[in-house]
Amino acid sequence: MNDYPSITSSLSKVRSQLPALNDSELKVANWVLQNPDQVIQLSMAQVAQECGVSDTTVLRFCRTAGFRGYTDLKILIAQDLARPGQIIHSEVTENDSPEAIARKVFMTNIEALQDTLAVLDMSAMSRAADMLLAARRILIIGVGTSGPIVQDAYNRFFRLGLNCHAYTDSYLQLMDAALLESNDVVIGISQSGTSTDPVLTLEQAKNNGASTIVITGNAQSPITQYADITFLSVSPEVRNETIASRIAQLSIIDSLYVILSLRNLEVSIQNERKIWQAVLSKTI
Repeated sequence: MNDYPSITSSLSKVRSQLPALNDSELKVANWVLQNPDQVIQLSMAQVAQECGVSDTTVLRFCRTAGFRGYTDLKILIAQDLARPGQIIHSEVTENDSPEAIARKVFMTNIEALQDTLAVLDMSAMSRAADMLLAARRILIIGVGTSGPIVQDAYNRFFRLGLNCHAYTDSYLQLMDAALLESNDVVIGISQSGTSTDPVLTLEQAKNNGASTIVITGNAQSPITQYADITFLSVSPEVRNETIASRIAQLSIIDSLYVILSLRNLEVSIQNERKIWQAVLSKTI
């Protein structure tokens, strides 16, 4: 027997809470029950507009119905409506051949890059580069599946001689943020934008006057409330931990790295030569 969730589990959860909702929340609940496929595609603000209520009402409905927030509702509905294979990857089916699977994964990654580039704020890229070059310290943080992206960003930026630190431990990143000052910068990476630890770290950094850059897949997520600059990593997948989003996030970081390198080309080339000379003895 397959352990996949019932296709109506999240909607059943909504129905079970109907008696506990007020009139405004009930409007949202009825719309969600009638249009679950649209919930997957729309932002919280768009759902509020469809229902004729405020964003706060939509959020309050989600929490009263037993969800952590709108993103949680959206993800669970997407999972419930998905075919079993889509739990692994949005575009695949259980009957796909290895060749078909590889092609679909590649095409989804390409689509994520194209969509991310389409919404990328180029003026924000320049401002972010200025911010990083002027920083006394740079703190790069993220948790869970954002961890490898955090480490890649650190690997890029320290090569430029920037004073940067990277933490994926929730306590260490919050402790470091408590010591930040107004001339420091935090880069927070969270595709969902709802993970508690990065949000708390960004909030602490802002309280200390530090500047903040966020890379996330959700423009309305809590982490963006504490962002001076937000870069959206768009993914066509509807899973919570999207595969393609990592490619988009890495490309944003690589773009910043190249911009920074060219801003200080002489030092960048000198540092790269030093690094290659140091690691040359490790090659066979």
